[in-house]
Amino acid sequence: MKKSSKKKGKCINVPSVHLPHRPVTREEIEAEAKARVSRVAREIAQGISFIRAHPRSITFFGSARMESSHPYYKKAEKIAYLLAQEGFAIVTGGGPGIMEAANKGGHEAGGSSLGFTIKLPKEQVQNPYVDDFVDFHYFFTRKVSLAFSAEAFLFFPGGFGTLDEFFEIVTLIQTHKIPSVPIVLVGKDFWNPVKKLIQDVLYKKFKTISKEDIDLLIILDDEKEIVSYVKEAPLRRE
Repeated sequence: MKKSSKKKGKCINVPSVHLPHRPVTREEIEAEAKARVSRVAREIAQGISFIRAHPRSITFFGSARMESSHPYYKKAEKIAYLLAQEGFAIVTGGGPGIMEAANKGGHEAGGSSLGFTIKLPKEQVQNPYVDDFVDFHYFFTRKVSLAFSAEAFLFFPGGFGTLDEFFEIVTLIQTHKIPSVPIVLVGKDFWNPVKKLIQDVLYKKFKTISKEDIDLLIILDDEKEIVSYVKEAPLRRE
C-alpha cells in the first residue's frame, strides 16, 4: 500500500513498507549468464540431434487457435496425412490448432509425428497426436531447430508467431543462411494480402527487397498440388 496523507510535513505517495535492498553482484550476473548460455547450447543440440534422426521432414506453421471444425484445420490434417504417406516426417510446434491438425494427419497415416514444444502461459498444450517431442524454453532455440533440416515449410493462417516464423525463414533463405527450400503459403484468402504488402510496399514503393525475393514463396490451396510441389524438393544435406 502507498501513503496518501496530505498532512503537513509528510511525504505523499511513498511505500508504506521499506524492504531491504541488495544490489546484484557481478558474480551473480556472471553465474546467471553462464547458466543461460548453457541452456541455449543444450536446447539447440537436443533439437538438431532430434531432427537429424528424420532425414525427410516437412515443417508446418500456423495458428494455435483454430478449432478442429475449421476448414484450415481439416486442410492441414489432410496435407500432413498425404505427406506422411510419402515418407515425410511431420514436424510442428506440438501445440493445438494447425499444429495439432498436422500432427493428427501424420499420426493417422502411420508416419512420424513430431513436436517441438515450448512452455507458454497460454495456448501451448501438447496435442495428443505427437509421437515424439523435444521441449524448449526459448523461442529462438526452438525456431533454429524447426528450420534446421526441413525439405519444405508450410505456412497456414496464423497470428504474430506465424508471421514471425514466416519472415524469419524467408530472411534465412534470402541471405543464404539456410538452403533454398519451398515455402508454401496455404490459403489464398489469408496470404494474398500479405504478398500484396510485400510486392506493393516493400518492393515497389520502398524498394527494401529485390524482385527475386518475392519468388521465394508460393501461395497454394489445393492439397494434392501442394503435396506434388513438395515432393519435388531435393533432400537437404544440412
